[in-house]
Amino acid sequence: MEKQGKIRISSENMMPIIKKWLYSDKDIFLREIVANATDAITKYQKLVTAGEAPASEEPYCVTVTTDKTAGTLTVEDNGIGMTEEEVEKYITQIAFSGAADFAAKYEKAGGEGIIGHFGLGFYSAYMVSANIEIFTKSYLDSAKGVHWQSDGESTYTIGENDRMTRGTKIVMHLFKEEKEFLEERAIRSLLKKYCSFMPYEIYLNPKAELKKDEKNEPVNNPEPLYLKDPKSCTEEEYKKFYRETFADFSDPLFQIHLNMEYPFRLKGILYFPKVKKQVELERGQVKLYCNQVFIADNIKEVIPEFLMLLNGVIDCPDIPLNVSRSFLQNDSQVQKIAKHITKKVADKLTELYRNDRPRYETCWNDLANFIKFGCIKDDSFYDKVKDIVIYKNISGEYRPLVSYFGEEVSEEDAKNGKEAQAAYYVSDEGKQAQYIKMFKEAGLDAILCDTYIDPHFISFIEYKNPTKVRFLRIDAEIDKSLKDEGGRDEELEKIFEETLKEKGIKISSERLKNSSVPAVVNVSEFMRRMSEMNKFYQMGDSPADITLIVNTSSPAVAAVKSASGERRAAAILQIYYLALLAYRQLSPEELNEFTENQTKLIENYLKI
Repeated sequence: MEKQGKIRISSENMMPIIKKWLYSDKDIFLREIVANATDAITKYQKLVTAGEAPASEEPYCVTVTTDKTAGTLTVEDNGIGMTEEEVEKYITQIAFSGAADFAAKYEKAGGEGIIGHFGLGFYSAYMVSANIEIFTKSYLDSAKGVHWQSDGESTYTIGENDRMTRGTKIVMHLFKEEKEFLEERAIRSLLKKYCSFMPYEIYLNPKAELKKDEKNEPVNNPEPLYLKDPKSCTEEEYKKFYRETFADFSDPLFQIHLNMEYPFRLKGILYFPKVKKQVELERGQVKLYCNQVFIADNIKEVIPEFLMLLNGVIDCPDIPLNVSRSFLQNDSQVQKIAKHITKKVADKLTELYRNDRPRYETCWNDLANFIKFGCIKDDSFYDKVKDIVIYKNISGEYRPLVSYFGEEVSEEDAKNGKEAQAAYYVSDEGKQAQYIKMFKEAGLDAILCDTYIDPHFISFIEYKNPTKVRFLRIDAEIDKSLKDEGGRDEELEKIFEETLKEKGIKISSERLKNSSVPAVVNVSEFMRRMSEMNKFYQMGDSPADITLIVNTSSPAVAAVKSASGERRAAAILQIYYLALLAYRQLSPEELNEFTENQTKLIENYLKI
C-alpha cells in the first residue's frame, strides 16, 4: 500500500536552488548518482568487514543503462540498499548526510572511502529529470523492497515493490530537451570524465547474453596506478597510464609519484610532458579527484599555477567534492597540500640534476619554461631550484646560471658607481652571429636566451639578485675584453656624424681587437627592454637607443678617413648598413638605399 508525504527541505536548501543553481554544469548529476552507487557498495563492504553482513556472491559493480524508447537513464548498484525508513530519512530530508551518519557509526571498521552526501547529490538529477524513481532493497533479511518516486517539486510517493536483490536502482525520466543524455556516446564520455577511477567497475549498457570468450568491458579503471605503491610500479605502467589518461602518445620525460598519509592524505602522479612548441608556455592538465571521484581540472587553489604546465592526477580525500573556491583559498589544509606538492616537484628536479646530470641536460629544453615560470610564480619553488637553473652558452655547454653571478656589490661601492657583474646573453644566434664570433675570439662567454619566457625571467633574476648580476644582450655594449685602450678618434666620429646625421643614431669609436669588423651597432639594454615591453603590452613601439661603434683598428675605416667626397660618403653608408644588418633585418626603404649604395660602390671600384 502506497502513502504520501511532504519532502522536508531544510531552510537553507530550497528545491529551486538545488535544481537550477547547485552545480555550474548540469552534466555533473551523473557523477553524483554514480558516486552514490559506489558509496552504497563501500558501505556494504564495511559491514562485511565488520562481520555484520555476508560476503557478496557476485562482483560489486555499477550498471548504467540508457533507454531511448522509455526516455530513461538508469543507474543501479548491488550495494547496501535502503529500508523504507532509510529512504524517508536520507532522500526526503534534503541535505541530511547518509554518508556522514554511516561513517560515524562504523568509524572503527574504517569509515574512510565514503564519498559524498547522498541526499543532496541525489537531487542534482532533477536538473535533467522530470520524474525520478528509486527501487531499493536493504541487505537486511527482514527488509522488503521499496519504491519511491517524485517529480522534484514538493511531494513524493513511497511504498513496497517486489525487488528481491540487495541494492538500489535509480530511474531518471529525462526532460524531452535533455535527450542528449540518452545517447550512449554522450554518457560514455561523461563517465570517462567524472568516473574514470571510481573504485568499482562501471558498465554502460552491458549485454545480457554474451558469446563464448566475450565479456562486458567496464568504462572505468577501479585500480588506477596512482593508488599503488610507487616501488611496485614499472616505467611501462607509468607510460601506459599516461597515454590512457591524457590521450598523449608521446612518452613523458619522467614522473613524480605522490604517496602521503600524514599530516594529510594525498596520492597522485605528476608527469613532465615533452614540449611541442618551444616559443610559448603550454598548458597541461592536472586532474583533481576526491576518493577517486573527479572534481575538476587545474584548480589553482589546490595546485600551484605553474604546476598546471604538467599533466597529472592528484587525489585528495580531505578536499570535499563540492566546495567554494573562497573556502579553498582560505583553508590551511589546502595550502599545506599545495606547498607539499611544490616541494616534491622541486626535490625530484634537484635529485635528477645531482644524480643524473646528462639526462637533466637532455631534458632541459622541455623543462626550462616550466622551471622558469615556476620560479617567477612561486618564491618557495625558486628558493629550492635556483641553483639547478642551467643555460647553454655560445660554446654549446650547459652551465648553472648562478655561475655567472659576481661578488655582491656593497652599498658603498654602488654609490661610487660600481655595478653588478655583467652577464651577456644571446637572443638570436643567427642575427647576432657577428657578435658571437667576436666574443669567441676574445674568449668571452654568453648564454642563449631564446625562449618566450627568457626576457621575463632574466628581469626576475636581476630583481632577486640586484647586487650580483645584470644581464646585457651581446649587442648592448662593448666589453673591455673586446677592445684596446686609447682607441677613440673624435675626428673620425665627426666624419661619420656628418654623413649619417639624418639616421638619428649616436656615433662612437673604439679600437676593437678584431680588425675585420669595421663597425658594430650597440643598443641600450634599458631602452630595448622598454621597447619590447611596449610591444608585448601593445603600447606601440618606442625608438631604439642605437649607437654605431666605429672600429679604429679596421683597415676599411682607415681608408674611409683618407678618402673624400662622394666615395667617402658611400663607404660610410656601406659600413653603417653592414653593421645594421648584423643587428637586425633592414626595412624596405633601408634595403633599397643599401642596394643603390652597393651598386654605386661597385661602379666606383671598377673605374679605378
